[in-house]
Amino acid sequence: MSTPETGTLAVAGARLHFEVRGAGPLLLLIPGGNSDAAVFDPMAAALAESHRVLTYDPRGNSRSPLDGPPVDQRLDVHTDDAYRLLGHVAAAGESVRVFGSCSGGLVALELAVRHPDRIRSAVVHEPPALALLPDAEVHSGFIDDVHETFRRDGVAAAMRKLNALFGGRPAPVLPQAHDNTAFFLAHTMRPFTRVVPDFAAVAAAAGRIVVAGGRASSTQIIHRPAAVLAERIGRGLTEFPGGHIGYAKWPVEFAERLVGVFAAMPAPGSVPEPAEAREM
Repeated sequence: MSTPETGTLAVAGARLHFEVRGAGPLLLLIPGGNSDAAVFDPMAAALAESHRVLTYDPRGNSRSPLDGPPVDQRLDVHTDDAYRLLGHVAAAGESVRVFGSCSGGLVALELAVRHPDRIRSAVVHEPPALALLPDAEVHSGFIDDVHETFRRDGVAAAMRKLNALFGGRPAPVLPQAHDNTAFFLAHTMRPFTRVVPDFAAVAAAAGRIVVAGGRASSTQIIHRPAAVLAERIGRGLTEFPGGHIGYAKWPVEFAERLVGVFAAMPAPGSVPEPAEAREM
């Protein structure tokens, strides 16, 4: 695996650690939850055979420290971070492809909506927008309970409870530069699960968006918002290898699928095909 070039970008309230590897069209990978750039290392190495791959630690995670005390995280701020990072790394006028998973999927979606001049296409993988579900109030109460469990009993107890979103199985150990679980439980989990996209704005960008879900997570609660989002924007849900973290468990297969999905998307400025024809 080749050693990536690394850098730091100062943004409002934080400093972002980022990594670049490979050559070709730029592809941004956005991690979610308590993950950082390290979770994408094997997949990024595979993608670097055909792309210039940009990964980073979201603000507050690992090597991207906040300038002040920890605060609840906001989707608009994370989206601004990603956009400024693209402006720092991408060539002038270059449109880029984006993949984001979990909370990173919501950032990818917001990038595509807000910056059509910069985002050529976006794959949104299992965004945790539980507020989209018909039983949203139940899930909001559950997330509040997990948060309170964290405050009262600590990380391990809260994560055991959170496993209900993933079929009740323990969360796998993922590669990361530092353990960000406490920051995730305290400041990321609640605001990102409460996100409700602006569907009028999303509909206008739908030709550049693919909503994706894991083959192995299709019966899990965490998969349901992706299905609802895909239906709301009139697109079929695109299946990827593995489950919620298929990119970490099956990096080569996931990379191949991702490249194929991007290749099948309409070229910028073209007229999208009907939803049935685009379903993959």
